[in-house]
Amino acid sequence: MKPMDIGVMMGVGENPLERLQRVKAMEVPTVQMGAPGEDFMTGQPLADLKAAIKQTGIEVTTVFCGFPGEHYADIPTVRRTVGLVPPATRADRLERTQRISDFARSLGVDSISMHIGFVPEDPANPGYAEVVKAAQQVCDYCAKQGQSFRLETGQETGECLKRFIENVARPNLGVNFDPANMILYGSGEPIAALELVGKHVQGVHCKDGKWPTEKDQLGHEVPLGQGEVGIERFVQTLWKVGYRGALTIEREISGEQQLQDIMAAKKLLEGIRAKVMGAG
Repeated sequence: MKPMDIGVMMGVGENPLERLQRVKAMEVPTVQMGAPGEDFMTGQPLADLKAAIKQTGIEVTTVFCGFPGEHYADIPTVRRTVGLVPPATRADRLERTQRISDFARSLGVDSISMHIGFVPEDPANPGYAEVVKAAQQVCDYCAKQGQSFRLETGQETGECLKRFIENVARPNLGVNFDPANMILYGSGEPIAALELVGKHVQGVHCKDGKWPTEKDQLGHEVPLGQGEVGIERFVQTLWKVGYRGALTIEREISGEQQLQDIMAAKKLLEGIRAKVMGAG
């Protein structure tokens, strides 16, 4: 992978070869892969997926963990249902995370990523130590596989994320930085947070959004460059803090408009990347 290669976020879907060929047609060399269903993790479906990756020559930079029962309708729903924070589902989700780690390893992918959930801002909160322990378990399992574990940003402030990483205290814990999520959740200015945790950033989402306007509601995702992230400054800051990984486009809509927005984002990022790398 070249520094700041363009990528896209890709679900496995029912036909992984078709999905990968669609990415190849976009002339995008890397993907972050969404968590597969159980039927893709073993046997012939897994073999077919590995063959599709080899055939298209696309690099999978991480595999995202997702869990049954997660919902993103609004902030209270996210608090109740997402990641490893909810105690009732934690044990099952830790088990599934290990299976996703195994799946990623079988594809030759050296990281997994996750929305861990709303980590308590107050480290004295009894739930905080439990989430630290859960993250340590994931890191330790990934370490045996030669993998890193990346936390997707969004639900927590930059200060909370930095403290959490320090408290987990595992060298293979990193960040998949999504600046739009910080805006969508109203959790803080993304550029300031990026500067705070920059040395831990191992992957990014290039996504844009606008701040929430109502209590407990998420903000609004918009095409890259049309929101309040400041995407050129974001890429400049990534370069400044030493990030050289993929610029992975995420556009959380579907249909023809999604493709159009991804292609427009690709063109925008190529121009910004040329300017930033040329200046660097």
